[in-house]
Amino acid sequence: MIQKEVMQENLTQKDITRKGGIPETEICGAIFDLDGVLLDSMAVWNDLGVRYLQKRGIQPEAGLSQILFSMSMEQGADYLKEQYQLPDTSQEILNGIEQMIQDFYFYEVQPKEGAKELLHFLQDQNVKMIAATSSPREHVTKALQRNGLYGYLQQIYTTGEVGISKHEPLIYQLAAKSLGTKPEETLVFEDSLYALKTAKNAGFRTIGVYDADGETDQEGVRETGELYLTSLLDFRQYWMKQ
Repeated sequence: MIQKEVMQENLTQKDITRKGGIPETEICGAIFDLDGVLLDSMAVWNDLGVRYLQKRGIQPEAGLSQILFSMSMEQGADYLKEQYQLPDTSQEILNGIEQMIQDFYFYEVQPKEGAKELLHFLQDQNVKMIAATSSPREHVTKALQRNGLYGYLQQIYTTGEVGISKHEPLIYQLAAKSLGTKPEETLVFEDSLYALKTAKNAGFRTIGVYDADGETDQEGVRETGELYLTSLLDFRQYWMKQ
């Protein structure tokens, strides 16, 4: 349900893993995923059913998030209605869940540690930046504005508006075209393994980002990305070593 599209040399011995060089002069642009990369938002997608029931004063069953994980939003709403004998229609439940998501992005979500520092640093290096996300534009725009991140990004591309998921490289290609950069001089920051693979196969320079509530195959993320960051704060250290 409630499932996001789905979310060497050690400089610090644990926080950043390098498999290749990213010389400063080669990088002209950066494409950022938002959920799990710049925004600390993945937990809400994992626990939507739990949050929805708790908001209504209902104690959720143990393991509800795992039960709902492989379901679509619509299937999850049907499950909640039947399992908890809710008087609402499935559509009303779905509307309530969607309102919770909107409220979370509008009023609650916080940036990942080091997000603003990373964007500010890249701006100082004259790297042009853009977002590519699977979340609705209105949600992420409000979240970015509230947290002081919006002004660093030239534009936001969404898979919903592009019309195809990150299993295909179109969103990255459109973003790079907007930046005026070539794939080989453009970094893509992603926390999802499938998205990293898509970008890498399309010729982009990939940065894997750890998120505690995101991708389960962190070894895959580590191996696929040219860099693997457990903290966004560490990217500056790496860049300055070049």
